[in-house]
Amino acid sequence: MNMKMIRYILAKMLGVEALLLLIPALVGLIYGEGKEALSFAGVAVIVALIYLLFGLKKPEKSQIYGKDGMVIVASAWILWSMFGALPFTISGSIPYYLDAFFETVSGFTTTGSSILRDVEALPQSMAFWRSFTHWVGGMGVLVFVMVLTTLDKKNSMYLMRAEVPGPEKDKLVPKTMSTARILYGMYFALTVVEVVLLIIGGMNIFDSLIHSFGTAGTGGFSNYAASVGHFDSAYIDGVITVFMILFGINFNLYFFLLLGNVKPIWKNEELRAYLGIIAVATAVITLNISGQYGSVLTAFRYAVFQVGTIITTTGYATTDYVLWPMFSQCVLILLMVVGACASSTGGGIKVSRVLIVFKTVKQEIKRLVHPQSVNLIRINGKKMSSEILRTVYVYLLAYAGITIVSILIISLDNQDFATTFGSVMATLNNIGPGIGAVGPTGSFADFSPLSKLIFCFDMLAGRLEIFPFLMLLTAFSWRKNF
Repeated sequence: MNMKMIRYILAKMLGVEALLLLIPALVGLIYGEGKEALSFAGVAVIVALIYLLFGLKKPEKSQIYGKDGMVIVASAWILWSMFGALPFTISGSIPYYLDAFFETVSGFTTTGSSILRDVEALPQSMAFWRSFTHWVGGMGVLVFVMVLTTLDKKNSMYLMRAEVPGPEKDKLVPKTMSTARILYGMYFALTVVEVVLLIIGGMNIFDSLIHSFGTAGTGGFSNYAASVGHFDSAYIDGVITVFMILFGINFNLYFFLLLGNVKPIWKNEELRAYLGIIAVATAVITLNISGQYGSVLTAFRYAVFQVGTIITTTGYATTDYVLWPMFSQCVLILLMVVGACASSTGGGIKVSRVLIVFKTVKQEIKRLVHPQSVNLIRINGKKMSSEILRTVYVYLLAYAGITIVSILIISLDNQDFATTFGSVMATLNNIGPGIGAVGPTGSFADFSPLSKLIFCFDMLAGRLEIFPFLMLLTAFSWRKNF
């Protein structure tokens, strides 16, 4: 393991975070929040000093490999969260550092779970930074830094492969830095379009930025206790719903669209399955809750928003779905697990993995009926290699194991089953709100420090697709001869 190169890249990462911390400091000055602005500036100085000490001179031996890339990615997310949490505590906005760390991890991982009981009491600069972390973390903090800088072109592939979600890394990861910059350009453009549309709908500039950051990153932090429901606007609900679904699509398909090549888009099985799941879930929930809202149209408005926010793992809310019939809640729980498309800003296990599992089951049934037949698993017409299938199955096993262990540990807090199970699903799948006491009107404030640490682990593991984070915590990964 190239420790000098790892330290160099992490220091450069912190240098970029120092610059990002100056943005909420400026927001604090604009709104007359001197103490808060000073807290951001102070942390920025500390982080910049670390960069100056370790990030200026590139080591002679600069080559890194897959293991190094995973360690760098996991460490970068932890360090960014650790330093990004400091302004909350220094300013007194979130007095306890563990709570501030939880909130920041939730921000960067685009989870949207919160320990805040009264989010509207946050100063404007803190609310801005809280939501801005969503936007930065949406496409990945390392990809973000590599787009802005020449972090390390030689080793960029190892870093992006460790951070970009999805089972097919070779296909889904951008091949060049120029491609990554184009994808981020589209990410920025879609965010700007949403900001404009929300302003047209009556939001002020600040609120439109906050909710666009949360939509683009599929994070879901709002500066209002009632989330998007605060605005009580069908237009705003519709705009955010559309953009949540758009940001849950594989961004590589947007690249094809930009090139004018629509054939791969129409033939993409994951996209068709993703939109199909949204359509079916919306239809059945609409029928199930129509009696609560008096009309099918009103029920559809709330159903499609909640389906969009859950499957994309955004976490906004326009109503308290905990009050819905159990059938609708169960559908939402299934959507929590499924998640969005690979190489999107959404979380969950990803639609592509669900497709692979279903096709594997179908293949096994065919094999039992016709033992001599040859049945291949194909996605988008491409044969899935044994390596991809193995990684998918191992991922699902690891996912199930982490879920079980997390539920057992969280159960020590003696919460009801819905709250215990819902909190783990919400954090591991980067959803934000869950069910029970951690529903859209609740918070994670009442959990013990141990539970909050487990939630932080789950959020990071879920965002990094488990293995980069597990590798960081595995002793043999650090052996020089490994």
